[in-house]
Formats: sequence, structure tokens, C-alpha cells
Amino acid sequence: MATLLYVTAHPHDHQTSYSLAVGKEFVEAYREANPSDEVIHVDLYQQDIPQIDAEVFGAWGKLQSGTAFDQLADSEKAKVARLGALVDQFVAADKYVFVSPMWNFSFPPVLKAYIDSVAVAGKTFKYTEAGPVGLLTNKKGLHIQASGGIYSEGPAAAMESGFSYLKKISLFFGIPSFEALFVEGMAIAPDQAQAIKEKAIVKAKELAASF
Repeated sequence: MATLLYVTAHPHDHQTSYSLAVGKEFVEAYREANPSDEVIHVDLYQQDIPQIDAEVFGAWGKLQSGTAFDQLADSEKAKVARLGALVDQFVAADKYVFVSPMWNFSFPPVLKAYIDSVAVAGKTFKYTEAGPVGLLTNKKGLHIQASGGIYSEGPAAAMESGFSYLKKISLFFGIPSFEALFVEGMAIAPDQAQAIKEKAIVKAKELAASF
């Protein structure tokens, strides 16, 4: 049995979001193809994703200097414990599906906060004399990204920094396979928006069958 972490970063639901609509169809097809697998939905807009702020850095410093966890302030304990739970959940998963819209050529900031929470030395990567080495070498990932324009190819591709960032960080974590499913062009051709979504759903179901 494998565990799929389904990470969504959209304030709306699948009825109004193109990315979530396609993601929902992917998950349903994946469950049908892999009935014994566990699918865990991490809705970043509905969960506590702590910012790595001065208090977190302070708490980490205290722990590194020998302070016991129980001696931290309550707010420090809450943040450090939550960050630890997020990275442990991430490491325990076998597969990752990220779903997000493109905002200003990237993704919503809550997704960056989540990535920061799981980019932990000794958990997802380690430092060596030759440089950092990823520790998640037996995992795989997918990013479903929706955008009004077309950024997967052509002149605008140089502006795309959502999928490209997630692919880079996945390689940093050692994840050898990280694919993209772009749902794009709906604002350019609004009369084709439904057809674009339906085509992406077909592709999502195909990907889910072998993911």
C-alpha cells in the first residue's frame, strides 16, 4: 500500500477552480486504480501552516543549545510541533500531487510556506562534503497548475515559476520524477474554457491510472 499526499493551494472549491476540478478527477481516478492506497488531502487554506518567523528561529536555536522542548513558550511549542508534524507527514508519503492556480507567475504564498515547512535538513535532504543530497529518492510527484494564459510553452514560458520551482525543490529533495499537468489558456479563449478543462481532465485520468 502506498500513500498519496494530495496538497491543494486554492481558496475556492472544485466548482469554481479549474485546477481543483482537474485535481478532483485525478484523485477519483487514482483511488479507482489504486483502491488499497491511502490518499491524504492537505488543504493548505484549511490547515495551520506556520510561517518560519523570528519566534520559530528563536525556538530552534534554544533547542539546539540544549533547552528542553517543555521549557519553550506555549506559542513556540505550537509552531515547532506543527512544523515537525508537517515534515514527518511529507516524508512518510510515497507520492505527491500539488494543485494550485498560477498567481503572478507563481503560486499562492501558502504553498511556499508549506514547502518551507518540509525543507528540513536531515528529513528531506542532508548536507555532505559534496553539497546537499536529497533523501526522498524513491518518491514521485505531479503538479496540476491552472492559468488564464499559456505558460507551458512559447514566449511566456520564461515567466512561469510555479511548476518550475516545485520541480527544482523536488529534485533538491531527491524526487526523481516530477511531472506537470497544465490547465491553461482559459482567459485567452474563454469560449474554449470548458473544452480546455475537459481535455485536462482526460489527461488527469490517464496520469492517475499509472501514477
